[in-house]
Amino acid sequence: MVDKTGEIKRVLILCTGNSCRSQMAEAIINDRLVDSWQAESAGTDPSGYVHPMAIQALNEIGIYHTGNSKNISELPDTNFDLVITVCDDAAENCPLWLGKGDKQHISFPDPAAAEGSEAEIMEVFRAVREDIAKRVLDSLISYS
Repeated sequence: MVDKTGEIKRVLILCTGNSCRSQMAEAIINDRLVDSWQAESAGTDPSGYVHPMAIQALNEIGIYHTGNSKNISELPDTNFDLVITVCDDAAENCPLWLGKGDKQHISFPDPAAAEGSEAEIMEVFRAVREDIAKRVLDSLISYS
């Protein structure tokens, strides 16, 4: 959403590990809503890497993400119009100073915790990716 001054709005996607869900959300927003939103992601306790299956899930839909896992304390500024938490732990531990605007919580299961064969785990990553694309994008499109 472009604000009243014509500027692109900024959204922070916050998770605990910043390796899967928040990374996929950041990449999808920056690909699909590039004219209205700029997304960054961070973690409250970052893993230090982006999960390879998250990268693969994004690549499968034509999004080539080169993000890095970072702590919220590493953000250059905190001037976000909206903060979206994508895991329950981050929702409980989201610092109040992270945004001038609203905070939303949209919970997704952690695909990194999936069990089974590599193919079965990849299916979980794909399902979470699709759910993120639907629910987070819908939320941003309807945000006023």
